[in-house]
Amino acid sequence: MTTRTYTLGQTGETYAAQWLQKRGYAILERNWRAAYPMRGEIDIIARDGATLVIVEVKTRTTQHCGHPSEAVTPRKLTQLRRLAAAWLTHAGVRPRELRFDVISVLAPSNRYATPTNEWHIDHLKDVRP
Repeated sequence: MTTRTYTLGQTGETYAAQWLQKRGYAILERNWRAAYPMRGEIDIIARDGATLVIVEVKTRTTQHCGHPSEAVTPRKLTQLRRLAAAWLTHAGVRPRELRFDVISVLAPSNRYATPTNEWHIDHLKDVRP
């Protein structure tokens, strides 16, 4: 992964977290990594009312290779479920409801540093494999 790609991804995640907060979500954690031997990261862990929401964020500058959400495969969703179980154990949380969402961020290719109204978000709720 290049520095440019990493920076774009981090900026997209920040933009997505701010977007969620403006809609009443409480952000609990960002970029949570499981301890060894599990691999992976949860981009955003949030609360939407009483529902705990695990959010995968995909940021792209084009749809040349498809919509960003298409990168979230059934395999990735299975990994997110395992990571969510690890986080629940780690945090000692037992939510009534658990939901998996995908946020796609489309950023203009010439705007890497600061999200503007030219950036576009698609929020898919309750994504299942």
